[in-house]
Amino acid sequence: MRPSSTCICQFISPAQTKTRFIILMHPMEYKKEKNGTGHMTRLQLENSEIIVGVDFTDNDRVNEILNQENAASFLLYPGKCSFNLSVRKGAEINSFMGENPHIFILDGTWPCARKMLKLSTNLQDLKRVSFDNEIKSKFIIKQQPEPLCLSTIESVYTVLNLLNEGGVENCETKDFLMPFEKMIAYQLAYMLNANNSNDPTIVNKEILPKTSYRKRQERNIILE
Repeated sequence: MRPSSTCICQFISPAQTKTRFIILMHPMEYKKEKNGTGHMTRLQLENSEIIVGVDFTDNDRVNEILNQENAASFLLYPGKCSFNLSVRKGAEINSFMGENPHIFILDGTWPCARKMLKLSTNLQDLKRVSFDNEIKSKFIIKQQPEPLCLSTIESVYTVLNLLNEGGVENCETKDFLMPFEKMIAYQLAYMLNANNSNDPTIVNKEILPKTSYRKRQERNIILE
């Protein structure tokens, strides 16, 4: 989906997980968003899939997953009634998630995600999981409502680490964000200096949290 000069396929290293991740992707995200991280998340997870739509109430595949025996389904979504993985102990997490957990993720802008949940009655009664975010998003080339709002791949990365700590998973996450970070680096390099966009010294620079950058107002680009 990207030009060969900025291809990130070489940085893909799929993680093997017991948990299945179902990425419910808004059509606008699927068709128009070249820098979206839903597709990237799918590539980084062996046990995952993407389902495109807005209202999943009558979606055959979603309902097939929800009706599977010996599997528990959850929705990754913030809220007071959610099961906070950040504050629970290992035994609690194991008991809550079960042996064969499925986690649904709403992939789209925050307004789109809220609309998807509002319309999808089959998702509204799912048990919800969440986490206390202690990191700031590195998605510096895209506007987020708040610095602590994470992209899809950053959210899944955080969940995987918490599930590892809770004993539900035992997967390697060290390079999970590598494709995402390389994509940001390519884009940032082009924004800063289009003539040197393939300069490896630029592409390999560390991506700092969004608040570490300032905007040049006249061109609205991001600088260190």
